[in-house]
Amino acid sequence: MTGSAAMPEQPILAGDEPEADALASAKKGDREEFQRLAEPYRRELQLHCYRMLGAFHDAEDLVQETFLRAWRGIDAFEFRGRGSFRAWLYRIATNACLTLLASRSNARRVLPERLGPPSERMPEGEPATEIQWLEPYPDAALEGVPDAAPGPDARYEMREAVQLAFIAAIQHLPPRQRAVLLLRDVMGWSAAETGRLLDATVASVNSALQRAHATLQKRRPAGPLAARVLPDDRRRALLDRYVRTWENADLDGFVALLREDGVFSMPPRREWYRGRGAIRVFFGWAWNSYGGFRLVRTAANAQPAFAVYARNRQSLEWRAHSIHVLTLDDGSIAALTMFRAPEVFAAFRLPGVPPDDARSTPAVSQR
Repeated sequence: MTGSAAMPEQPILAGDEPEADALASAKKGDREEFQRLAEPYRRELQLHCYRMLGAFHDAEDLVQETFLRAWRGIDAFEFRGRGSFRAWLYRIATNACLTLLASRSNARRVLPERLGPPSERMPEGEPATEIQWLEPYPDAALEGVPDAAPGPDARYEMREAVQLAFIAAIQHLPPRQRAVLLLRDVMGWSAAETGRLLDATVASVNSALQRAHATLQKRRPAGPLAARVLPDDRRRALLDRYVRTWENADLDGFVALLREDGVFSMPPRREWYRGRGAIRVFFGWAWNSYGGFRLVRTAANAQPAFAVYARNRQSLEWRAHSIHVLTLDDGSIAALTMFRAPEVFAAFRLPGVPPDDARSTPAVSQR
């Protein structure tokens, strides 16, 4: 899958717009016609808001707010001189994200490995729920996002620009720089188009983009921001082995799947671990508390993922435990991010207990 379609180079005039009749009806108060105009853009706007905010539920809320603002302001919209209806929605959504971020004391969401050095001790105390943690994005929500080629200025393909490493990296950018980078490098819009959306000059857009590039160069982890794509057979074999090691409590087998310098983190815990040895020690300690695991395949951030259900040693009852997002690299697992917040299961439309056929549930997406 590649980036979203570019914004038109020239404004679409009212007479050339095939939805002009629907727009005219919407301006007369026909809400159904407005919904017909706006709804096709819901998922791509939600993805844009997720990239800006780093949170799935916030992105859902901001799209609803975008549609409400657009409905209330539909009388003011004209194709002539304003560009397409899609670009107008992006303008509203981007400004809504910027307003929300400006209202917060911390405008970025993080993963544990961005907060400090790797841990050497087992977790203690309560999870750090006061921190704004980055959230995963269900691949099911990517269905229906335009699969057209990005504009000529795009630097990232869509698959790369939704992965956890990329989303975590751009969270370090000031919100306005984040918006410029997404519009220019992901959407592929020109500096002039981006400036019109943000009410900025071309010079200020170019300056913001240069600063964003410099920050990313300093903040990005070693290696590519996107995980490498494995051939289907190797990918399937690796993921099948992952399931078996967890469901059989095969600690040695699990650790063998990791890259030598692999990273493991588990928001909302601050602690994170690097290297097979440290990760083995953690799971050797953690697995002692459980009587078993069941894994259901899913996909998140264009990466393989699993919904994990667990039961403790005193009970036979299975409960939702965590969403695992895997970053694969050259036949091994370079990073495992284990999200344990209950709302994450809700975002994936997953039940609190595993389905009866959990072991045979197919993946939502095989990217």
